[in-house]
Amino acid sequence: MPTRYAALLRGINVGGKNKMPMKDLALVFESVGCSDVRTYIQSGNVVFTSGRFESELRIELETAIRHRFGFAVPVVLRTRDELQGVLPANPFPEEESHVMFLAELPSPERIATLDPNRSPGDAYTVIFREIYLHVPKGVADTKLTNAYFDSKLATVSTARNCRTVAKILELMA
Repeated sequence: MPTRYAALLRGINVGGKNKMPMKDLALVFESVGCSDVRTYIQSGNVVFTSGRFESELRIELETAIRHRFGFAVPVVLRTRDELQGVLPANPFPEEESHVMFLAELPSPERIATLDPNRSPGDAYTVIFREIYLHVPKGVADTKLTNAYFDSKLATVSTARNCRTVAKILELMA
């Protein structure tokens, strides 16, 4: 049974690094058998349909992207059903919050190593494979970064603001 997915790529088209035209990215997804491929904004959001399992699909997409563009890019996948639950679970005001999507489910032991006082004035909550960030001064001024969470939780993360998550959901309909 085909599944509708959102692929959330990390670290592309940021500050002139890892340039990746969305039209070319869509072709990469089609080359590995994905259908109904659509992209949203230049930061690496791809909506598509596939009958493949998430774990094998993620590895194949990362390999195909590296082969086509010449650099490695982490890909985090969510099904439409998973993504539909993200915004309702957000414990923070949407205008000041972001969601970090984790590639793997972190262990409770790893979550326990996180420092709630790492970035005074900011807050976070880990729920399943998402981290909800409350960053009133903005993401540029927080110490709650991808690098911090990736190292503490032993996984890969990528963040989106709530408006982008809502738009991706619209595209998945």
